[in-house]
Amino acid sequence: MQVSKWGNSLAVRLPKALVDQLGLKEGDELSVVAAKPGTIEVETREAQRRRALERMAARNWTLPEGYRFDRDEANTR
Repeated sequence: MQVSKWGNSLAVRLPKALVDQLGLKEGDELSVVAAKPGTIEVETREAQRRRALERMAARNWTLPEGYRFDRDEANTR
C-alpha cells in the first residue's frame, strides 16, 4: 500500500481483498489498536465493542441479591 497526501493528513488505500476480509463498507470506522515501527493493527468499531462485551462477560459479575436500580436516586444531585 502507498501512503498518499489527503488534505493535511496522510491516507492509505485498503486493497479490496482486505476490505472483503474485514467486511468493511464506506462509512465504517476503524481504530488503530497497536502500532510498531512499520506495522499497524486496526480493528473495526464493531469488533472493538464485541471484544469489550466479551471481557465484561468473562468477569461473571452478578448484582447483589435484592438490588434494585432507582433512576430517580441515580439522577439526584
